[in-house]
Amino acid sequence: MGRIFEVRKHKMFARYAKMSKQFARISKDVFMAVKASGPNPENNPRLRAAIQNARACNMPKDRLEAAIKKATSKDEKDLEILTYEGYAPHGIAVLVETATDNPTRTVANVRSYFNKYNGSLGVSGSVSFMFDHKCNFRVKPKTGVDTEELELELIDYGCEEFVAEPEEIIVYGPFDAFGKLQSYFETNNYEIIESGFDRIPTTTKKLTPEQEEEVNKLLDKIEEDDDVQNVFSTME
Repeated sequence: MGRIFEVRKHKMFARYAKMSKQFARISKDVFMAVKASGPNPENNPRLRAAIQNARACNMPKDRLEAAIKKATSKDEKDLEILTYEGYAPHGIAVLVETATDNPTRTVANVRSYFNKYNGSLGVSGSVSFMFDHKCNFRVKPKTGVDTEELELELIDYGCEEFVAEPEEIIVYGPFDAFGKLQSYFETNNYEIIESGFDRIPTTTKKLTPEQEEEVNKLLDKIEEDDDVQNVFSTME
């Protein structure tokens, strides 16, 4: 183990530095979770995860409650989860995850960003094969629990990457292992600080500082869009 953590350690759970964007992303996660399985966290694992993430970033309670209330309205239609793929300058693959109530608007905006910043929007499947879809968790360590034994036990639940820090344990697993890992941590009374999903590039490309700046202009512009939830790239 170690590859995933080394790839992501500088950006782990910190892709959105702007608090307002982070709150907006989590509000959508809450909205979609309630639409899918109802407003009761006890019966909705997806909503529990979204609420944990809201607390981790100190999202105001009234904003969290507003997202839940909005989702329970019959007048509010569900959001569509759409993924767009393309290339930034210098051959950097980019994968964009969105949650939108207007796909026509979203694809037009994403295409315009690629065009404006010397990239190109591709077709479905053009770059997704360059990324592994993973789930991730940050949990509080428990006093008296041997981390090596915990790691071995979690392997049976899908853990592929395990990093024990003094204040937290970081776990990565396959996309479809999220439910099993979440259930393990909850059943064994671990405090989940944050959880989610990531796209890990199978290969990365190192650029010059000038080239990085050019690519980041595109990535930053995409991330500013209200419909965008996550942006991943193969830039080292």
